[in-house]
Amino acid sequence: MKTTARTEDRFAVRLLDWARRDGRHDLPWQRNVTPYRVWVSEIMLQQTQVATVIPYYQRFTARFPDLQSLANAPLDEVLHHWSGLGYYARARNLQRAAQQIRDNCSGKFPTDFDAVTALPGIGRSTAGAILALACNQRHAILDGNVRRVLARFHAIEGWPGEKSVERELWELADAHIPQQDVAAYTQAIMDLGATLCTRSKPACDQCPVAEDCRAHILGRETDFPTPRPRKTLPVKRVRMLMLTDGKRLMLEQRPPAGIWGGLWSFPELAGDADMGLWCRERFGSEPVSQRQVPPLRHTFSHFHLDIDPVLLTIEPANVRDADKVIWFEPASPPQIGLAKPVSRLLETLKAIAGETADDAHSQMRLVG
Repeated sequence: MKTTARTEDRFAVRLLDWARRDGRHDLPWQRNVTPYRVWVSEIMLQQTQVATVIPYYQRFTARFPDLQSLANAPLDEVLHHWSGLGYYARARNLQRAAQQIRDNCSGKFPTDFDAVTALPGIGRSTAGAILALACNQRHAILDGNVRRVLARFHAIEGWPGEKSVERELWELADAHIPQQDVAAYTQAIMDLGATLCTRSKPACDQCPVAEDCRAHILGRETDFPTPRPRKTLPVKRVRMLMLTDGKRLMLEQRPPAGIWGGLWSFPELAGDADMGLWCRERFGSEPVSQRQVPPLRHTFSHFHLDIDPVLLTIEPANVRDADKVIWFEPASPPQIGLAKPVSRLLETLKAIAGETADDAHSQMRLVG
């Protein structure tokens, strides 16, 4: 269904009226609005919900209040402040873009659409959102919330990941933008998708545009957008070696590209490899004891990763220096970026230590 001038006017007007009354007006990035602050929020909000992002955003902007401070910071510290948000390429690209702006744009965030999309990690929708929200420029956006609103409002059949469907949604997104109040409209359509036109159980009785929504008229609200075709995710398996001297744990920094790029993680080893031989060749130290730690699964967008952790105790006095390796003290952790499974495994070790202490205490009571 192609939009008409009348429908688009009703859509934008009703959406703006609703936003003035019921929209979100006190999000952290809506205060002291600058392209930098909006940019950071938009990158964090990619595939992450607002409630999750808010505390990360507040800590991140407190440490990196402007583009210059982000560009000049050590990558480890940037990743540390991103730890837990996932999709760490976003953080690496954020800093790379900040450094490019520092070096090539006199430290000022560009306001030209093509210049913004040329920056690492910024696509068409993110660029449109930054320039619409921060500069009131007339650009369309098509994030997940907006896709859902438009697919339902116009009853667009087909998975939005298909080029023809995506192209039609972009045309509709552009057609609906009002000539004025672009920033308010952009925030409003995102808010509508986030608060009322949700993936399941949409609140159509509260929706300001339900009267003209084709999916609602047809009684097929949850049929749109068409879900992504299901496919079985492959499973990969890895063994993580949690090398310890009894108090500290050894971590190594991963390569800058790829999974968990630049983050600190436990060394990985193929399942059939000899752990003792690996420790001798890599670190010049023999493991003195080992313990199997409960396995965990970490799911990426394109595969499952099954992790088999093994706690190996080694003698630190014999450990040779190795590049990009540190001894990590859980009691006083350094400000470094940790892969999410590492954080989960550290919590598991705390629980194991607690159980061990409880067992020892029980045995002492029994002996006494």
